[in-house]
Amino acid sequence: MIVTIRHSEKEDIPAIKAMFEQPSCYSGTLQLPFPSLDAWDKRMGSLSENHTSLIAEIDGQLVGQLSLMVMTSPRRKHTANIGMAISDNHQGKGIGSKLLEAAVDMATNWLAIRRIELEVYTDNEAGVALYKKHGFVIEGTAKSYAFRNGQYVDAHLMARITP
Repeated sequence: MIVTIRHSEKEDIPAIKAMFEQPSCYSGTLQLPFPSLDAWDKRMGSLSENHTSLIAEIDGQLVGQLSLMVMTSPRRKHTANIGMAISDNHQGKGIGSKLLEAAVDMATNWLAIRRIELEVYTDNEAGVALYKKHGFVIEGTAKSYAFRNGQYVDAHLMARITP
């Protein structure tokens, strides 16, 4: 299985939308069920200069997406926030690791980012383990961080700091 990582293009938006229609992708992120193509076009159609969207493909099929947002405040320009999702039937196959490796490389070696932050639901054990494997540490826990499937859920605030 060869995983290809590349920047997303406008033509990828329908596949990104389709991936986020999967229950694990919208319930594991801040996305809502039943996303419209129009909403995804507006969101991904013209990314700002500080926003990078990477996708993972296997045999030309989109299987994962990661967003990296560099902070624009002069006092936080050394920081980026990431969020990602992996297609339901491709989780646990190393795709998240490939996306994270690419994002960390871009952030630290090309964008002068020292701190990469993320939020992950506390019940997402696989996600927490993945982030820890790549040098992220839990800095705190946000109680009732988001509303998901009829209840409030907590999230860990994690970060990776390059010395």
